[in-house]
Amino acid sequence: MTQRYGFQREWSWQTLVGVAFVATTALAACCLLGLSISLLGHFSIGGLPHVTWEFLTEAPRNNNTEGGIFPAIYGTVLLVILMTLLGVPVGTVTAIYLVEYAREDAAFTRWVRFGVNTLAGVPSIVFGLFGLGFFVQFVGKGIDRLLGLELMWGKPALIWAAATLAVLTLPVVIVSVEEALRSVPRQLREAALALGATRWQMIRRVVLPHAFTGVLTGSILAVSRGAGEVAPIMFVGAAYSLPELPKGLTSQFMELGYHLFVLSTQSPDVEATRPLQYATTVVLLLTTFALNLTAILLRLNMRRRQLMNR
Repeated sequence: MTQRYGFQREWSWQTLVGVAFVATTALAACCLLGLSISLLGHFSIGGLPHVTWEFLTEAPRNNNTEGGIFPAIYGTVLLVILMTLLGVPVGTVTAIYLVEYAREDAAFTRWVRFGVNTLAGVPSIVFGLFGLGFFVQFVGKGIDRLLGLELMWGKPALIWAAATLAVLTLPVVIVSVEEALRSVPRQLREAALALGATRWQMIRRVVLPHAFTGVLTGSILAVSRGAGEVAPIMFVGAAYSLPELPKGLTSQFMELGYHLFVLSTQSPDVEATRPLQYATTVVLLLTTFALNLTAILLRLNMRRRQLMNR
């Protein structure tokens, strides 16, 4: 009887602790949800009335206090696309090497993982200084000297801003793709190798098709991380006010996050630009959501095709 009642007391204590954890988690989730809804509602109320067709299609005028933000929308979308094209393939190849080729106890593997973990904790402003020093001053000016150009690549430009954000988002892509690769059953790998496939054939035809949705997940997370960053691109390509659209990879550009920063801190009349700030915030959120939604729909389509082919 004593053992039975002791077991009941222990079971009741464990149940109480479990209920406390569930209640704490639910409370935290409700607080986060409520905060998100309140922020979105606040910005929507203040910004949606000012999101007009002219605001979305015109260029800024009169020191950014009038006009629209179309160059910033165009620059943001172009920047995110280039960042994804530069960062996701490198992160995917790195994850494939770490999962499929590298030995866990090898010194090089440990150094690579140390580098990935270190990059994940570096402040974003440091990436901006790195991009200025490495991409602009070293790579860009090196290309100009090699080609005998005056000043074409060795200056802040769209390509260097995208490369800086690609380095910023590399840890996110690597970790997400690694998890996707590890989720592929080992039996599939062993079956492919048993049928005579080489390691690369096994990776290309068996592992990657099953993990492709994870690669898209990494792309989605990279878009979410890079689309709203301001500090890394302040020194490597973003312009204060640029009515014309970028003409190439070496052109400067406007970006929604940096444009919002300029409106809130550098404008000669902050009160006059307050409606523009709210409207720009709404457009930035909607643009990020649209980019994420595109990647999510692509992932769902690929997942549906995989299920149909099984």
